[in-house]
Amino acid sequence: MRPLFNTALPLIQAPMAGVQDWRLAAAVCAAGGLGSVPAGMLDAAGLERQLAQLSAATNSPWNVNFFCHDSPAPNPEGEQRWVETLHPYYDEFGTDPSTIPEGPSRKPFDADCAAVLALFRPAVVSFHYGLPEASLLDRVKATGATVLSSATTVEEALWLQAQGADAVIAQGLEAGGHRGHFLSDDLSRQQGTFSLLPQVADAVSIPVIAAGGIASPAGVRAAMALGATAVQVGTAYLLCPEATTKPVHREWLNSDRAQHTALTTVFSGRPARGMVNRLMHELGCFPDTAPAFPLAGNAIGPLRAAAEAQGSGDCSPLWAGQNASDCREDSAAMITAWLAEGFDSTRSGGA
Repeated sequence: MRPLFNTALPLIQAPMAGVQDWRLAAAVCAAGGLGSVPAGMLDAAGLERQLAQLSAATNSPWNVNFFCHDSPAPNPEGEQRWVETLHPYYDEFGTDPSTIPEGPSRKPFDADCAAVLALFRPAVVSFHYGLPEASLLDRVKATGATVLSSATTVEEALWLQAQGADAVIAQGLEAGGHRGHFLSDDLSRQQGTFSLLPQVADAVSIPVIAAGGIASPAGVRAAMALGATAVQVGTAYLLCPEATTKPVHREWLNSDRAQHTALTTVFSGRPARGMVNRLMHELGCFPDTAPAFPLAGNAIGPLRAAAEAQGSGDCSPLWAGQNASDCREDSAAMITAWLAEGFDSTRSGGA
C-alpha cells in the first residue's frame, strides 16, 4: 500500500474549527504528524491567508478540511422562534438581539475554495458530511491531493469508497465536535470507535483512519490493532498553547466537568459533542426550536460572546470528545511525541 501522507507518523491532527488556525497545524507538521486547517468557517480570502501562512511555515505535507453539507433554505420564522427561546439568556447576559448575524455561519465546499486549493496544492484534502459533487471533487483530485472523508457507519464508508475517496475516517461516537453522518440522521445507527473501526476496515479496500476518543498512546495502540492505517486526534490538542481555545473552554477542560460530554444541536442545529453546560441542561440537548445547521449558531454567537466576557461557559459550544479529561497542557510537539508512543515499530515508518 502506498503511503497516504508521506509523514513520519501515521497521525492526523483533527481539524477543529473555532479552536485552532494554521499555527497548530504547523506545529504538528514539525513534530512529524499531519497538521490540518479547518476551512468550514472561512471564506475564500480567509482560506487563502491561512494556507499561505501554513505553507510558509512548513515544507511537510498538510491537510485542509471542508464541509459538504446542503445549505438550508432561509427560515426567518424559525430563526425568530429560536431567538425567542434564547431571549431570557439575552436579558441575563446583556445581549443585544440586533447583533445577531444573518446567513449561514458555515459554508460548504464550492468553486471558490477549489480555486484556492489549485494555488496551494495541499497533500491532503478532507471532507465532513460526505463529498462535494463530482465536478468539484474532480478539481480537488486534479491538484494531486489525497482525498479523505468521515464515515460514521459502514454504509457511509462504502459510499465514500464508491465515490472516489482515497481513504475513510471512521468517526466513532466518542468524537468531539460535529458528527460527520450524511446518509442518515438516525443517531441510533452511530457506534463507538472500537466497534465501528473493525467493521469499516473489513468492508472497504481503501485505508481506514480511526477517530473518536483516541487521546493517549493506549488509544493509538488499540486503534492500530483493530485495523487502522492511521489515527486522527483532536481533543488531546485543545490545551496546547498553539491552539486558539478560549480561556473558559480551557478552564472547563481542566476541571471535573470535562468528564461529562453529550451530543447536542443547541449550538449549531446539528448533533455535536461537547461538555454539558447550562444551556444544554436547561433547553435540552435537542431543543425543538433550534433551526437547521448551521443557522442555529447565528443567535448563539452574540450570546456566547457576552457570557464569555463575564467568564461564563454557560452559553458556549465547549466541544470535546469523551476522553477530554485526558487533555494535557503541553506543546503540540510534546503531545504528538507522547501519542507516537502508541505506534509500534512496524507502523512507525509513516502514513
